[in-house]
Amino acid sequence: MTAHPLDRLTAGEIRHNRSILVHAGLVGPDTRFPLVQLREPPKSEVLAFTGTAPPDRQVLSVLLDTVTGACVETVVSLSQDKLVSKRDVDPAAEGQPPIMIEEYALTDEIVKADPGWRAAMARRGITDLDLACPCPLSAGSFDLPGERGRRLLRVLTFVKHRPEDHPWAHPVDGLVAYVDLIERRVIELLDHRLAPVPAEEGNFDDESVVGPPRATLRPIEITQPEGPSHTVDGDVIEWANWRLRIGFDVREGLVLHQLSFRDGERERPVLYRASIAEMVVPYADPSPIRFWQNYFDAGEYCLGKMANSLVLGCDCLGEITYFDAVMADDHGEPLTIPNAVCVHEEDQGVLWKHSDLFTGSAETRRARRLVLSYFATVGNYDYGFYWYLYLDGSITFECKSTGVLFTSSYEDGRYATEVAPGLGAPYHQHLFCARLDLTVDGVTNAVDEVEITPVEAGPGNPYGNAFTTTATRLRTEAEAARLAAPGTGRSWHISNPAVVNRLGRPVAYALTPQGRPALLAAETSSIARRAAFATKHLWVTRYDSAERYPAGDYVNQSPGHGGLPAWVARDRDIDGADIVVWHTFGLTHVPRVEDWPVMPADSCGFTLKPVGFFDRNPALDLPRPAGHHCDPAGS
Repeated sequence: MTAHPLDRLTAGEIRHNRSILVHAGLVGPDTRFPLVQLREPPKSEVLAFTGTAPPDRQVLSVLLDTVTGACVETVVSLSQDKLVSKRDVDPAAEGQPPIMIEEYALTDEIVKADPGWRAAMARRGITDLDLACPCPLSAGSFDLPGERGRRLLRVLTFVKHRPEDHPWAHPVDGLVAYVDLIERRVIELLDHRLAPVPAEEGNFDDESVVGPPRATLRPIEITQPEGPSHTVDGDVIEWANWRLRIGFDVREGLVLHQLSFRDGERERPVLYRASIAEMVVPYADPSPIRFWQNYFDAGEYCLGKMANSLVLGCDCLGEITYFDAVMADDHGEPLTIPNAVCVHEEDQGVLWKHSDLFTGSAETRRARRLVLSYFATVGNYDYGFYWYLYLDGSITFECKSTGVLFTSSYEDGRYATEVAPGLGAPYHQHLFCARLDLTVDGVTNAVDEVEITPVEAGPGNPYGNAFTTTATRLRTEAEAARLAAPGTGRSWHISNPAVVNRLGRPVAYALTPQGRPALLAAETSSIARRAAFATKHLWVTRYDSAERYPAGDYVNQSPGHGGLPAWVARDRDIDGADIVVWHTFGLTHVPRVEDWPVMPADSCGFTLKPVGFFDRNPALDLPRPAGHHCDPAGS
């Protein structure tokens, strides 16, 4: 069978990529592969693909020399068995490649071998260093002397009372090590204060601490005796008029390609590509030890590499289809995460219902949704990424944040919550950026900002009860950098001016934001420069296949100004064009005592809902719920 241009990379293709680079003389004993990705063809090529001829399968790799720090970006054609391009990356100007898994263990070795760090731990009475847990953390970019161009991590330390004790309950605060991964040494050690190490344990998996399990919950069984309603053919999934292609990227994690909805005899495109292209976690503690805490979990850590193997009954319930995630490890060899993606159906209660006063009609239809999800663990936090497709043509994304709070010694109540005696949890945000390459009935789209506005009392509104809607067309990229406004119900309608519904109005989908705070750091801060995408809830850019990441290609230690700010500065026309919508959303987390020692999931997300896309309710054809009680003739 002919490969599709967007098929996920296979283990064989990953080996082939490495082989080509070896033969090109680009791989030595000290070469590592921080990033290996399918190089997706431009949209026009994919939409024109008919399957009559095989596509040119290309792979983008980032190679790092772990002795010199030299970085090379390559593109290989697997189809032509050759190196297509190679360029040197300047880490000082562009940023560093993502952090690699093997660098976690390397950091532990470097820190524990440093005499200054060992002496600082001894001053705190910590001498069993096997119980110490140096935590490798992305360094950011702060124009600190001697740091530019170096591959760095900053290291805060936690300690365990015994091997099975969770270290997050015992931060060794007031101490931070700056580690150069190429020179393999601590280049700076800041020993700011001798803070007490909180003693109370936080072992949420220890029954002697949490007590016996509740005995009041009886089993819930979710079954589909006739099997699931969705079908799978390779990477293509079909379910209840929806059709899509699933992808998985080492940086973005789960990717949805070419979502369309079958409307009668028409297969109508809605989304060409949807992903969470970046997320940033900025912390609010301004202390000399922690001011730098800002983490880009996609661009610095690679969300896809952090994916969990999901377990039936724990992560997913029901009739499940799993997809493995295949990616390259730090040596460019294939790595498989079994059951990384879960696909299943969920009952969603009532979709529509009416009991009519005049006719006696009583009809109910139940809702379902198709769930496509994966979980990634990034250090202390666990993130569940959920895409939901609904029977009425709606699409929702939800991120569930759980895991363990990143902790400190509790000192200043202005920037942290005391969650256990002497244990602080600093305030922070989780800000995500969805890249939504919409194709609402085609590639010619436009965006209107729609708000609900009250009408002043007067001759046309004598009783003062009127309100209306206003729509403002966003015509250029600069105009489309917008904030949410919950007070006016602000939403953004993505329409196709060239296609109208039966009422003569352009077909559209509405992006409805939750309207929570955008980035709260000062405009002059390093993180506002590096995560400028998070300062607005909406950006709209003209499509460019090279514009994939809102904070730029090389986020790790990047000086900033890349990505969306640079693209939008061109102020291209977006009115009736091939456009990409970027939506920032997230949580501002002021931790609660109830978030310790493990955090109940908190969620955030957005909705895409058809507005005039269909000519009527597209779920009218749903059958009545099965069962005697739901049959009007069965009472």
